[in-house]
Formats: sequence, structure tokens, C-alpha cells
Amino acid sequence: MSKQGLVHVGKISGVFGVKGWLKIFSYTEPRGNILGYDHWLVKKGSQDKPIKVIGGQVQGKNVVVQIDGVTDRDQALALMGWDIYISHEQLPETEEGEYYWADLIGLDVENLEGIQLGKVDSLFETGANDILVVKGDRERALPFLQGQTVKSIDLATGKMIVDWDADF
Repeated sequence: MSKQGLVHVGKISGVFGVKGWLKIFSYTEPRGNILGYDHWLVKKGSQDKPIKVIGGQVQGKNVVVQIDGVTDRDQALALMGWDIYISHEQLPETEEGEYYWADLIGLDVENLEGIQLGKVDSLFETGANDILVVKGDRERALPFLQGQTVKSIDLATGKMIVDWDADF
């Protein structure tokens, strides 16, 4: 979502035990960072509702949480598959030259010659570096290397300048 709005940080993926605890698939890095946010907005389809996290921990490869008002397995099952969002204002400030992926999605991407390549659609992590998926006249995968491939990012204007051949 946009930097002024909500940031998608995870998904409710299952139930844990019989007292209403939930398993969370966290998109945060490391995964346990999702526990630092105790006010979530959960969404499924056109429905949304605020929830308050009252307890949680990393349990092996999973993150489990207890939310206010959910006290049994049946209540927890009703929340399976809901997406978890936080407000952008809950995120810590970034240092100069650091960006949240959520801030980069939707930026217009232009190369050094002024050719519009499209918009940042998504990002993904590889062993070497992160990859920007730019969709325009076609889909391009650009390495997110600041100072090399990525020459400038201006969140205020919504523009990213890259050193990338439009034919590549």
C-alpha cells in the first residue's frame, strides 16, 4: 500500500493450541519484528477490523500471537487467511538512503535517457541483492543496487532514476 496508508506485514496462517492463539506468517525481517506492532488492521476481501495484540512470541519457525477478545480455537479459526496491516506511521524512521519496500512500490521508473520503464510492482530478495520488478510496456527485473543501477529515489515526486537500457 502507499506510504501514507497501510503496510502489509503478514497473514494469519493458522491456529495454535485451544486458547485462541494464532499462527502468523510474517513478512517482516526478521520475522519476529511483527511482534513490535500491537495494533493491527486485518483484512479479508472487503472486510476489515482493528485488532490488538496482547501477547506473542517466536515459536520455532512460526510466530504465534494472542489477540484481545479471541479466547478459543473456533474464534481463532474465523480469522484464518486474513491479511495483517499496520499504519505506515508505526514504522521506525529510516536513515538517509534507506527505504521500506512499501515505499518503493508504485514509484515511476525512468532510465538516464528519460525513457519511462514503468512502475515498481514488487520486490524480492535474492542471495546477492534485492530485485525490483518493474512493469510497463513489459516486465523487467532490475537489481536494487543504490549508486549503481538505482541512481536516485525521490519519494516526494514518486520517481526513481535507474541506469538501465530500455531494450534490456
